[in-house]
Amino acid sequence: MKKVLVTGGCGYIGSHTIIDLLNNGFEVISVDNNSNSDLRALNGIHEITGHRVKNYTVDLCDFEKTAKIFRNESFDGVIHFAALKSVGESVGEPLRYFNNNITSLLNVLQCCKDYEVKNFIFSSSCSVYGNAVDLPVTEDTAFEAAECPYARTKQMGEHIIQDFSFANKNINSINLRYFNPAGAHPSAKIGEASLNPPTNLVPVITETAIGKRESLTVFGNDYNTRDGSCIRDYIHVMDVANAHTKAVQYLMDGKNESNCEVFNLGIGEGVTVLEAIHAFEKVSGKDLNYILGDRRPGDVVSIYASMDKAKSKLNWETQYNIEDIMRSAWEWEMKRTETVLQN
Repeated sequence: MKKVLVTGGCGYIGSHTIIDLLNNGFEVISVDNNSNSDLRALNGIHEITGHRVKNYTVDLCDFEKTAKIFRNESFDGVIHFAALKSVGESVGEPLRYFNNNITSLLNVLQCCKDYEVKNFIFSSSCSVYGNAVDLPVTEDTAFEAAECPYARTKQMGEHIIQDFSFANKNINSINLRYFNPAGAHPSAKIGEASLNPPTNLVPVITETAIGKRESLTVFGNDYNTRDGSCIRDYIHVMDVANAHTKAVQYLMDGKNESNCEVFNLGIGEGVTVLEAIHAFEKVSGKDLNYILGDRRPGDVVSIYASMDKAKSKLNWETQYNIEDIMRSAWEWEMKRTETVLQN
């Protein structure tokens, strides 16, 4: 059984990916300092899969503590999610984002080299493309200027991995650039549950619908799009999770053509913010209280993916659409709110 380290394993995408890895026969170890995640995600993983995943509560910016994990375990691969991820927060706290996201990446890469871990998957983002002119974006689309410090850390991270790969031919890496992960596990036992107030659209929608927020603000209605709101490519979190499993298998099976490759993960369609809101209203039967506001610093106008490369090389297909995303997110929101009220 191959053993994979998932950094940020208690987080949103990390916890869903652990489930997919376990369901595909991998042994998984998690590391998460729980600065914006909850250990209870591991309980949900156990309920769904029957596996109790070990978690190291370690800040990956601490090199000695990070190295100790690699000394204690023997990994066949690493999937690196752990990072700060709020666009708006990064604009106000750029140094915090650079320090955390870059230092943790450097430490994990150094440990991969020191302890001979041959396979590395990096959680990148569509934000690396900036305000892309030609859509859909492909893996060959050039980076535009980063629209926020968070996006810049992802651009820098990819450049670091490319240079690292050039110098370390025996380590294989993949940068997975995903677009807007959303939704929850179909069981509603885990979902998006950051400790800090969410800023991503879908959890803001569900929190508004259930009454945790008075209203939802649509940031900008004067963009050059179908209805004036930003266009994004929303992809179900379990589709994203499965792509990480497929990427690990791809490297372990020796199918990679180089030791540093890149794949987009999206559903290949642009959905406006207002269209996403209407999809939620359709599947939930609830009218959402939203207001039209000013543009938000750091937001790109429109971006969506071509996922042809991931389909052909990783043998990966999406299974969920925007309505599935909204339905699963709403079921998760209702269940976790009911649990809080019962306690």
